[in-house]
Amino acid sequence: MAYTVHEMFLTVQGEGANLGRVAVFVRFAGCNLWSGREEDRATAVCRFCDTSFVGGVKYASAVELADAVAALFPGEVCRFCVLTGGEPLLQVDALLVAALRSRGFRVAVETNGTQALPCRVDWVCISPKAGARVVLTDADELKLVFPQEGVSPEQFHGFSANHYWLSPMDGPDLAKNIAKTAAYCLAHPEWRLNIQAHKTWGIA
Repeated sequence: MAYTVHEMFLTVQGEGANLGRVAVFVRFAGCNLWSGREEDRATAVCRFCDTSFVGGVKYASAVELADAVAALFPGEVCRFCVLTGGEPLLQVDALLVAALRSRGFRVAVETNGTQALPCRVDWVCISPKAGARVVLTDADELKLVFPQEGVSPEQFHGFSANHYWLSPMDGPDLAKNIAKTAAYCLAHPEWRLNIQAHKTWGIA
C-alpha cells in the first residue's frame, strides 16, 4: 500500500501524557471530517481544525516510509513516533506499524476515533468531534476540545481511557475558553486541563 504524508518532522510532544517526549510526527494527508479546504469548512463535520493536511509526499511502501521515519530520529534508543493527521487511520495499516516496530519505535496514533485500528499500537489518543460517531471503545487518552457545540464531557462518562483531557478551543475566544475549561476541570476533577505547550515553546 502507498501512503501520502503531508509532513514529517522531529519534535517534542507538546500536549497530553507524553508531554516533552521527543518524537517523529508523521502527519498523514486527508481526513474524513473535513476536506482541509477553506471553501468546505462551513459544511464540514469538524469546522475548527487548525491543521494543514492537504497533499504531500507519497511513499510507495511501509518499508520506505518507516525508513524515512527512522532517518529522522537521533539514535537507537527511546524511539517514538506519532501517527497523526488529518485522520491517520484512513491510511495506517498493520504493515506500517510492524515496519516501524521493527526499527525500534513505539507507535502512537492520534485519531478522531471514527476508524477502527488495524492492529494493536502502543498508544492511542482519541479526540472526538461533534457529529462523528466514535467506533473505538477504549484509549490511553481521550482529549476533547472544549467548549465544543454538540458534544460535552458528560457524553464520555464511562468511556475506557487512562487519561481524560479537556483542551481549550483555540481561536479569538481562547482566553475565555481557557477560563471555561479550567472551571469545568475544577468542578469535575476526573478531567485534566490540557495545554498545547509547543505553541508556547514556539516549535512545531
